[in-house]
Amino acid sequence: MKVAILSGSVYGAAEDVARHVEKLLKQQDIQAWHNPRATLQDVLAFAPEALLGVTSTTGMGELPDNIMPLYAQLRDELPAALRGLPGGVIGLGDSSYDLYCGGGEQLRELFAELGVREVQGMLRLDASESVNPETDAEPWLAEFVRALRT
Repeated sequence: MKVAILSGSVYGAAEDVARHVEKLLKQQDIQAWHNPRATLQDVLAFAPEALLGVTSTTGMGELPDNIMPLYAQLRDELPAALRGLPGGVIGLGDSSYDLYCGGGEQLRELFAELGVREVQGMLRLDASESVNPETDAEPWLAEFVRALRT
């Protein structure tokens, strides 16, 4: 199984989660690939069999700037190679904001437009409650892996 991890981060927490998830997937004999500055060409060259989005949310409820070029490429081209792939999203946010995990929701909507099958509902990691989002994501990731393998 080849899983491409697409990430966007404002201050680095989502990046840390993405790297941690990549490491855990590799420990489970899953070929995980993560490049925080990935282009659509990079993603398609990897030829993923599943997609995992990990993104934080800006204060305005938007995706971080560093994922916007890839997001725009995906939305503009809607590559057929990704249609039907299993996927999921880990969203980081702060519940004290009105648009809590808005970046994750935008990525989730894009995955739906691409035809990616959501095999597990989005994980929402709340910065006002989570001290260690990397380890907080582990139970969700275990379920995600189980869903990929069934």
